[in-house]
Amino acid sequence: MAKVVGGSFKRISPEDIKVSRSVLNQLVDVVQEDVSGSATRRSYQVFVTGGIGPGVTSSLFQTVYDQDFTLQTANPIFDMTVGLWYGGGTVLTASSGEDSAGKLLFASQSLMMREKIDIYRQYASSLLGDATQAFYSPFSISATPTTVMTNRIDNALFLSFKRLFARDSVKRETFAIRMYQSASASTRDDNAALNAVGQANLNLTSISGSAIFTDIGASTNQQRTFGGGVGTVKNAANTSQNVGLIFYDAGTVVLDIAKIFSGSQKMSGTISAMAESSQPDGANVAAGKVMMGWAGSGNADAKFIPDFMISGSIDNIVDHIASCRVQSGTLTAATFQNNTNINSTLVFCRATADEFNYSTNPTFVNSTGKIRVVDAGQEDVQRTFTMPTTVGLHDEFGNLLAVAKVSRPIEKNDEKDITFRLRLDF
Repeated sequence: MAKVVGGSFKRISPEDIKVSRSVLNQLVDVVQEDVSGSATRRSYQVFVTGGIGPGVTSSLFQTVYDQDFTLQTANPIFDMTVGLWYGGGTVLTASSGEDSAGKLLFASQSLMMREKIDIYRQYASSLLGDATQAFYSPFSISATPTTVMTNRIDNALFLSFKRLFARDSVKRETFAIRMYQSASASTRDDNAALNAVGQANLNLTSISGSAIFTDIGASTNQQRTFGGGVGTVKNAANTSQNVGLIFYDAGTVVLDIAKIFSGSQKMSGTISAMAESSQPDGANVAAGKVMMGWAGSGNADAKFIPDFMISGSIDNIVDHIASCRVQSGTLTAATFQNNTNINSTLVFCRATADEFNYSTNPTFVNSTGKIRVVDAGQEDVQRTFTMPTTVGLHDEFGNLLAVAKVSRPIEKNDEKDITFRLRLDF
């Protein structure tokens, strides 16, 4: 490798080449409107049922964008979806057993149970290395019988941040997310007709009861698993309450729905189902929909867990969480700093006092072969000097590999030693 200054070459020794690594941090701030807005949250209708009524169409996940996702300038920020552990209480409540092939069977009022289980298994496989393993908060690859019920995440909300924002990893102790633990209280009277008074709280934005969940303490208690570095997400107001996990290298957050939300709160509203049109309590419910949480609907005391997690489609659940539990506004919904690893090669191009004081440029001399000087008549008196502006790096065969430009010309004469430091980042 050689350098060129003013048309002159010099061999660079290995001692003049250094390799270093640094980390660049970038703050990512996701506002509430990006998460709750229908124009900034994209669904993918890939799940379709058959059977009674028009059937149910739903996504397996939804993507949050930083602006209207139909615009070419829109950037996807993260994916949202939910999953259920196959051995958890929610699945066992809904399951009616297994068939001869070992496939789980579920009651007719359930929806997308196998898909919710498969999503959980997929994340467990990629983050824990075992599709049958459950997530525990605080993180553990196993749990004793005394902690399994309190630490195991049976109902999971998965947030997967895109590589554009998570970069090489999420920086420890910088993640925070604001969620509303309680949905808006329903103002309906269950004994009144559905079309009379009140509103269902599945579609009402929460207005109070927000909590901030963060990975505080993750720097002092560093753990690693199959999916890389992992930390525990806690309730900022009560750090003894563990509510989920964050996998820093994967850019994925796993939150326990039973802890970040009030799982026992009554939920009411219209959800997707394989059903014909009906008129419970005198209300007109379109085909493909059913009423949940109302008198006469068959599940008047429906709660978030297990009823909504069992009967709601993935789109129903994600829509409710994104629009009602995040709220619409300009406040921060989620924030973190990412880590971008920068690998640098430093090349020190040294010009000693006796080097590079002459140029091979033809304009450096006049027609008689004498050096052009600043002051006329001083050709035999004035010392030669150059004004380097460019450094080029060549391989051993003389092929130009890289060019560096200085911000302004630098005078080089026989009284100066100059070192040009070239930095190549990748």
